[in-house]
Amino acid sequence: MPPGPAAHDTPVSPSRRARDNEKPLVEDIRLLGRILGDVIREQEGVEAYDLVERIRKLSVAFRRDADHEADRALKSLLKSLTGQQTVSVIRAFTYFSHLANLAEDRHHIRRRIVHERAGDTQEGSLDVALSRLRWAGITPRSISQALAQAFVSPVLTAHPTEVQRKSILDAERDIANLLTERDDIKARALPRDALAPRELAENETRIRARVLQLWQTRLLRFSSLSVADEVDNALSYYQSTFLREIPRLYADLEARLGPQHPVAPFLRMGQWIGGDRDGNPNVSAETLDYALRRQCEVALRHYLTEVHYLGGELSQSAMLVQVTPTMAALADISPDMTEHRLDEPYRRALAGMYARLAATLKQLTGGDAARHAVPPQNPYLRAEDFLADLRTIRDSLLAHHGQALVHQRLAPLLRAVEVFGFHLATVDLRQSSDQHERVVAELLATSRVEPAYAALDEPARQALLLQLLSDARPLRVIGARYSEHTRKELAIFETAKRMREQFGLQAIRHYIISHTEAVSDLLEVLLLQKECGLLHGTLDDAAVAELIVVPLFETIADLRNAAPIMREFYALPGIARLVQRSGAEQDIMLGYSDSNKDGGIFTSNWELYRAEIALVDLFDELANSHDIQLRMFHGRGGTVGRGGGPSYQAILAQPPGTVRGQIRLTEQGEVIASKYANPEIGRRNLETLVAATLEATLLQPTKPAPRSFLAAAEQLSQASMAAYRALVYETPGFTEYFFSSTPIREIAELNIGSRPASRKATQKIEDLRAIPWSFSWGQCRLTLPGWYGFGSAVQAFLAEDPKAHLALLQKMVRQWPFFRALLSNMDMVLAKSDLALASRYAELVADARLRKRIFAMIEAEWHRTVDALATITGERQRLSGNSALQRSIRHRFPYIDPLHHLQVELVRRHREGLLDDRARRGIHISINGIAAGLRNTG
Repeated sequence: MPPGPAAHDTPVSPSRRARDNEKPLVEDIRLLGRILGDVIREQEGVEAYDLVERIRKLSVAFRRDADHEADRALKSLLKSLTGQQTVSVIRAFTYFSHLANLAEDRHHIRRRIVHERAGDTQEGSLDVALSRLRWAGITPRSISQALAQAFVSPVLTAHPTEVQRKSILDAERDIANLLTERDDIKARALPRDALAPRELAENETRIRARVLQLWQTRLLRFSSLSVADEVDNALSYYQSTFLREIPRLYADLEARLGPQHPVAPFLRMGQWIGGDRDGNPNVSAETLDYALRRQCEVALRHYLTEVHYLGGELSQSAMLVQVTPTMAALADISPDMTEHRLDEPYRRALAGMYARLAATLKQLTGGDAARHAVPPQNPYLRAEDFLADLRTIRDSLLAHHGQALVHQRLAPLLRAVEVFGFHLATVDLRQSSDQHERVVAELLATSRVEPAYAALDEPARQALLLQLLSDARPLRVIGARYSEHTRKELAIFETAKRMREQFGLQAIRHYIISHTEAVSDLLEVLLLQKECGLLHGTLDDAAVAELIVVPLFETIADLRNAAPIMREFYALPGIARLVQRSGAEQDIMLGYSDSNKDGGIFTSNWELYRAEIALVDLFDELANSHDIQLRMFHGRGGTVGRGGGPSYQAILAQPPGTVRGQIRLTEQGEVIASKYANPEIGRRNLETLVAATLEATLLQPTKPAPRSFLAAAEQLSQASMAAYRALVYETPGFTEYFFSSTPIREIAELNIGSRPASRKATQKIEDLRAIPWSFSWGQCRLTLPGWYGFGSAVQAFLAEDPKAHLALLQKMVRQWPFFRALLSNMDMVLAKSDLALASRYAELVADARLRKRIFAMIEAEWHRTVDALATITGERQRLSGNSALQRSIRHRFPYIDPLHHLQVELVRRHREGLLDDRARRGIHISINGIAAGLRNTG
C-alpha cells in the first residue's frame, strides 16, 4: 500500500485510520498467503498455483460484478478440472482460510492491546464491567461477596460439526505463536537494527516449515472420530489455554478488587464428552471412565510440571530464612533425604509432594511421572490434601518476606488446584427420557412390581415412582438376565458413583434429561440413582441425591411446559426437602437448537425468554418455604440459528433477575477452536463471560420489560413461527429441496464426530439433529435458521398501524437488550449469507420447478428481513456497529467463495456417481474450509 500524507499535514480520515489500523493484518495475510503460494508451487508445480489464481480471480468477479461472463467462465473451468486438480485447489483455499483466521486472531489481540494502552477499554472486559459497578456505587467487598455465591461454567461439548484434527490444531498453534513472536521482534527493533531483519527471516523460515507441515498433513480422518478422540481433542484446549489462563483471569480480578477482597473459585469448566449418551450409541460406562481418567491425567501432569519448577525456584536455605512450624513439619515428612538439600525445606517438601503426586497419577490413571527425585509413594487421596500442602508453602513464604516468590508460579498453581482439582472438569451425564423409561419398565417388570409401566398414565407413574423412592429395598433381582440396554444404562450410574469416589465430588454433578416432557421423567432418574447407590435414604426419611437431576426443555412445546412441570415436581411430597438436603441447587437446561428448528429464530428466542421468567417466578415463590438456588443452563450452539452469537450480549439480554451470578452454557463444534485455540483470545472470551455475569447480576434492572414490548414480541413471535413453519413443515417438496440444495448428505458421511447426524434413519426434518440442520444452511450460505420468518412478522405487524408500530419497534431496539441482541445476531447472520452463492447450490435440485418455487420463497423472505432490520435500526449497511466483523468478512470471504463453487461442482459429480475416493474427500475438505472461514456455523 502506498504511504499517505504525514499525520501532521492533514487530519486523518476515518477510512484512512481504518486502513492504517488494518495494515498489520494485511501484512500478515500477505505473508501467510505468499508462503502458502510458495509451498504450492514447490509441492504441486507452477501450473497448480496458476490454476488456484485463475479460480480466485473468477470468483472475485462473480461476487463483485454479478458478471454473467465470469459465471459462465467459472462453471466451464470447474467442469474441466480433474478430480486431482479439484482437490489440490480446494486444499489451497481451505488452508488459506485457516491461515487467514490465525492472522485475524493475532490482529484482534493487537488491536485490543492498542485500545487498552490508550485507556480505551472495550465492552466485555473486566475493566469496563468493574468501572460500571464502581459508578453504580457497588463496592469491591460487595463484588467479592457476590462472586462467593456465583457459579459460571462454560461446558465443552462434542458435536458432528467439529472438523478440526488435533494435528492441524497443533501446527496452527505454532504458527500463531510465531506471528506473536514476529510482532515482538518488530516492537523491540531500533532504527538501523541489523539484527531484526535476520530475526524476521528466521521467523519466516519457521512459519514456512509449519505451513509446509500443514500442506503435507492429511486434513481428514480415514475413520469416524471415536469418543476417545473427542476427549483427547478437548483436552488439548486445557493444556494450551484453560489450565494457565483461568488462574491468570482470577489473578486479574483479584488485583482489581484488592488483596482484602479475595475471589472464591466461581469459574469452573464443564464437559459433556464421554458422558453425553443422547443419540450417541458410542458413549458408554467405558468412555465415561476413560474421560475422567484422561482428564485427571492432564490435571496431574500440569501440577507435576509446576511442582517440579517450583522446586527449582524455592531454593531458600534454612540457614538464611525461617519457615513456619507447619512448613518445617511438611519438609520433615518428605522422603527426600538428599544431603545437599537438607537445609532447603521448601525443596524437600516439594520433592515429597512430587512423589505423592506421581503416586496419585499411577493410582488414578496408570501413568508414570516424567521425573523422580524420590520414588512415587503415599498418594494423595483428595485434591484438597494437595491444596493444603501448597497453602502451607504459601503461608510460610508470606510470613517470612517471600511475597514475590508466591506470585509467579505458586499462586497460579494454587488457583488451578482450587478450580480443576483432580477431575479437571465436571463431566455431565445426559440421556433421553425415553431411554430411562425403558430401563425403569424392565426393572419393574422383572421384579413383578408393574408389568406394563409404559402403559401407565402420568398420575399413575408418579404415584408408583414416589412409592418406590420411599421404599428402602432395591428393584434389581439377583441372577435375573436384563437386556443389554438396561445393563449399559445402569453401568453408567454405577461408574458415576465410582468416579466421584475416586476423583472427587465435582467430577460428576449433573444428570441431564433430554426431551423432558413430564414430571415422571425426573422421578425416573432419581429412582435409577437409588438403584445404583447415588441416592441415599428414602424420600420420606432424609434422602440425599448425589447428582442434580437437570431437565432439558428443547422444543417450543417443552419450553412452554417448563415452569408447570417444575411446579408440579416441587409440589410432590418430599421433593423440595430432598433437593435442599442434596445441596439446594436446581439446574434447568434450555435448548436453543431444537426450539429454533421447531419454530424459527424469533419464536425460539422469545419462548426461551418467557420460560426463564416463568421459572424464576416459580423459584422465587418456592424461596418462601425452601431456599433453592436456580441455575439456568443455556444449550447455546455456535451459530445464531442454534442460540450462538456474542456471549456478552446474550447474557445481558437475559430477562431481569434470571442470572443472579449463576450460569452454565455450552460451547460447541468448531466454535471451541475459534474461541479457545489461541490462549490470549481464550482468556478474553472467559473474561467476557465473567464481565457479563457481573453486570447482569449486579447492574441489570429488576423491572420487567414494558407490557407493550412483551405484547409486541408475542405478536411477532406468532407471525414469525407461522411463516417459518409454512416453509419448513408445510411447503410440499421442501424436504427434497433441503436435502438436494445443501451438502447435508455429504456432511452425514464425513468422519467428523462420534454422533450420527440424524436421530433416526429417515429423511425427515423432524428427525434430523439440529446441528447438521444449521451447519448445512451455513455451508450453502443461506444461513436460513438465523433469520427466516422475521421479515414476514415485521411486515404484518407494521401493516396494522405503520407509524405507531414502527415507533414501538424502534423504541424496543433502543431500550430492550433482548430485542437489540436478537436483531444484532440476525444482522450478523445476514452479513454471512449470500444469495448469489446460494443460487449455485439451488442448481443441485433436479426438479427445476421445485427449485425456482422454493428458492423464490426464501429469497423474498431474505429481502423482507433485510428491509425490516433496516427500517427498525435505521442502518442500511450490514454490521454497521461491528467494525471488527466487517473487517473480518472483507478479508476472508473472497477466499471462501471459490470453495463454494468447487464444492457445488464436486457435489454434483458425486451425486451423479462420477467421483473416486480422492475427489469425494475433496467435498469433505471444502466443508472444512468453509466452516473454518465462516467460523461460527456449527
